[in-house]
Amino acid sequence: MIDAKTNEIVAIGRRKRARARVRMKPGSGQFVVNGVALENYLNRDTLVQMARQPFAVTGTVDRYDIRALCDGGGLSGQAGALRMGIARALVQENENFRSALREEGLLTRDAREVERKKYGRPGARKRFQFSKR
Repeated sequence: MIDAKTNEIVAIGRRKRARARVRMKPGSGQFVVNGVALENYLNRDTLVQMARQPFAVTGTVDRYDIRALCDGGGLSGQAGALRMGIARALVQENENFRSALREEGLLTRDAREVERKKYGRPGARKRFQFSKR
């Protein structure tokens, strides 16, 4: 969807409990998440690389400016949500990117979440040690 006021492409990405609202417009490659530069926000190079992956796949590095708001989950989930949101925004910008992004699995939501702890057990699936005698 394109925001009429700012003329930016808006997309949402999700991963685990994290959600990222991404706004993309043509620019010089500036990447701001929650008002902070991407490298300072995610702290780890692997997470930064993960968030920038859609640009590498489509060959559009430093062509778009990104403003994003992330909430929920941890840094890893937020990086995955950013990746998905950026991929969705790129598809809105140019439909020809869809096949390349789909091939890399960037348009598919990763639905894996932490399984809840069950009562009478120390964790989700682990059981207390069995004693026969």
